[in-house]
Amino acid sequence: MQIFGYIGWLLGYILWGAFFVFKNFGIAIIVFTIIVKAALFPFSLKQQKSMAGSARMAKKQQELREKYGNNRQKLQEEMNKLYEKEGVKPMGGCLTTIIPMIILLGIFYAVAYPLTNTLHIDGAKVTEALTLANSIPGYTHTVGNATYQEVSLLRIFPQIQGYLTDIFSAGEIASINEFAGGFNLFGIVDLLAVPSQFGFWSWYLLFPVLCFVSNVGSSFIMQKMNSQNQAMQQQGCMKAVIYLLPLFSAWIAFNVPAAMSFYWIISALLSLVQSIIISKVFSPAHMTANAEARHAALMFEQEARIQAVYAPRKTAHNDASGAARKKKKK
Repeated sequence: MQIFGYIGWLLGYILWGAFFVFKNFGIAIIVFTIIVKAALFPFSLKQQKSMAGSARMAKKQQELREKYGNNRQKLQEEMNKLYEKEGVKPMGGCLTTIIPMIILLGIFYAVAYPLTNTLHIDGAKVTEALTLANSIPGYTHTVGNATYQEVSLLRIFPQIQGYLTDIFSAGEIASINEFAGGFNLFGIVDLLAVPSQFGFWSWYLLFPVLCFVSNVGSSFIMQKMNSQNQAMQQQGCMKAVIYLLPLFSAWIAFNVPAAMSFYWIISALLSLVQSIIISKVFSPAHMTANAEARHAALMFEQEARIQAVYAPRKTAHNDASGAARKKKKK
């Protein structure tokens, strides 16, 4: 978890920069997520290319399995030759999946820990402030999960800042107050509010509902985009995960400050847009056709080079043979 916290600490500078410009945490999250998604787009594109390469090779791999199924060593050798011939790296798709996941977990830590990772206040001070706030009658801010206590502390900070003057400096108190005042989105949404505190009939219920819908929609588009890749086909249990994980995230969104679910919604919607762009512009069929065209051009180029090397030798050999025949006749 420490590595994710450190990544979140670094990404927090981007989030704070966006807040410094717009003075609104909701808009800052939107800008922040767009910047990070744009930075991760090359990884998503590379992953798509890797999946297209696997789809292109699926039939050839099956033929090799049928031919060398009883000889694992020979099968592995032929598989390696196929990868080299097609220019596909077996582990390329894994790497391009792992790196964005690590960064996205870092983003979560940047949003979930706004005092330490966004404002970059000393963690020992924040921990001391949380302990003191929990001891103040009527101001206990724990929301059922210790992960989100920093977000909740921001909500009550203006009321309890008098108790924290021995912990934070005057400059830090001013920064925290400014930050806490920026969680009102469009004048109607308090991103520090917890939907469960308002019950099932509050319009704050839209946050967990939109969290579920946006995540399911993004997963569905991704599944549809990958449907041509036999190696990536979703099995029954994986299809269940597509709905169970968003449902679980919706339940979490119901019980944590709305700022967290707002981030999840924005992230899912941007992932959805990105998936649509990739599926249209960089579809597996389109990328497979391009890869095959490049492969054919490469084979033609190699054949031309071979002919260029051996043609002079063949001409010289023919000339020598002809001269020998003429000499023999004489």
